[in-house]
Amino acid sequence: MAEEFDLIAELREDSGKGASRRLRRAGKVPAIIYGAGRPPRSLAFDHNKVLKQLESESFYSSVLNIKVGEKSQAAILKDLQRHPARNVILHMDLQRIVEDEEIRMNVPLHFIGEDVAPGVKQGGGNVSHLMTDVEVVCLPKNLPEFLEVDVSGLELDQMLHLSDIKLPEGVEVPQLAQGPEHDQAIVSIHVIKAAVVEEPAEEEAAAEAPEADAGEEKTEE
Repeated sequence: MAEEFDLIAELREDSGKGASRRLRRAGKVPAIIYGAGRPPRSLAFDHNKVLKQLESESFYSSVLNIKVGEKSQAAILKDLQRHPARNVILHMDLQRIVEDEEIRMNVPLHFIGEDVAPGVKQGGGNVSHLMTDVEVVCLPKNLPEFLEVDVSGLELDQMLHLSDIKLPEGVEVPQLAQGPEHDQAIVSIHVIKAAVVEEPAEEEAAAEAPEADAGEEKTEE
């Protein structure tokens, strides 16, 4: 069952960098919600509550229930700005959604069967995740929290592509509609070879020795 996320929001009338700084000092996250043929509105959320919900991976790919007073609005997270050095949310962009309109979302990939893949178990290879999420198009009711990728049959030096993902009903990967050349690899198994660091040649070391001796003789003189 999909996890449900409720976010209690406050409407805000002020805007600009100064207003956003004041909100952050008060423990709030400035945000904006737009879409569904309605004008954008500025909102504010409790920072600590948002931070707690962000601990769940599903938050990023779920339909969120935004509550303002007695009214509720379904929305998805489109952008999240974080502080570069501290665990602080600076701003959130939310997009309103309606039931009969398709949405575009990036959904995480969950890889299973890595420990039993022949390329790992018999071939001694390592699994490389070439993509960690993928953009999908679907109606809000069909939005998956994640897409599962089974690598249990993958041999050494083999890979899986976007077209190998088993998509739920009503879900499409728009990138695949652009042609076979856009069917990117998402996971592979290869043996990782260690780089060889070359040691200085013995001849170079020997050539440096006379120069050192000459320097010592001049010093003694």
